[in-house]
Amino acid sequence: MDAGLGSPSDVQSQVEEIEALSAIYGDEWCVIDEASRIFCIRISDVYQPRWSVCLQIILPEDYPSSAPPIYQINAGWLRGPDRIKLSNSLEELYLENVGESILYLWVEKIREFLIERPQCANAVEGPETGRAVTTEEEDEDWDEGSIPDYSALKLNTEQAHLFSSSSADEELPPIKHGEAVTDRRSTFQPHLAPVVTPKQVQRVIDKLCENKKIASATHNIYAYRIYCEDKNTFLQDCEDDGETAAGGRLLHLLQILDVRNVLVVVSRWYGGILLGPDRFKHINNCARNILVQEGYTETMDEASRTGGKSRKPKSKKMK
Repeated sequence: MDAGLGSPSDVQSQVEEIEALSAIYGDEWCVIDEASRIFCIRISDVYQPRWSVCLQIILPEDYPSSAPPIYQINAGWLRGPDRIKLSNSLEELYLENVGESILYLWVEKIREFLIERPQCANAVEGPETGRAVTTEEEDEDWDEGSIPDYSALKLNTEQAHLFSSSSADEELPPIKHGEAVTDRRSTFQPHLAPVVTPKQVQRVIDKLCENKKIASATHNIYAYRIYCEDKNTFLQDCEDDGETAAGGRLLHLLQILDVRNVLVVVSRWYGGILLGPDRFKHINNCARNILVQEGYTETMDEASRTGGKSRKPKSKKMK
């Protein structure tokens, strides 16, 4: 952490708090960019692992003495009143402890929220407690070590305003829907929207979930990449929505194709038959197809002719 910024007491408080959180939470705690004070932690309910939240945090230079942490809650299943309720509870907790280190209290407040939520969950708003926690076999068919850590978002304090809780004033981007694919009664359908801020990502997710069919999908897996030109870095994240490792694989595809300023969502309606690793193939194929359809990348034939180099969004191809 750069001790040249912030008062000595704030810097010391932040150092001590980060060391404590790292010791308490171990691998759940992730340092994204120490110099910019950007961190994240994944919080989940041990008994309901698909109810998980990724809390991303930026520590202002005058935290904790006079400024609160800037935060973003990432959880594709958490929408509407419940998301507002959780955000409000974190902000109230801060106001009760102004001037003190707050992150541990926030993490435990979210954990408490996750434990209590299944008792009053609504089937449309999130994962249903009445159905199986996962639609697939325990994932012996994928190697966790082969999937990069996609929790590391590249942010900077100048982009902190992107994380304000309200997205209602953000323009809703156009949303495109791709062709559905069905295999052994499981159906996969991709959706795509151009995005340049996390607020737009949330607006698109919320808009999609206004559609009862999409809201009732077993999983709505998504990933996005936003290019921050001033810092030459990417703001990116993904969500499994209960389909273990699917979000990371989807984000990996976006990185390989080097697409930017785009959100891809793949809805899966589980048909009762386990697909094993084929489910990942369908998710990524659906995503690739809609990226090609909307002109964000080349077809496989074009890629082979150009040496596989991927491109930025271009004009939509005529078919």
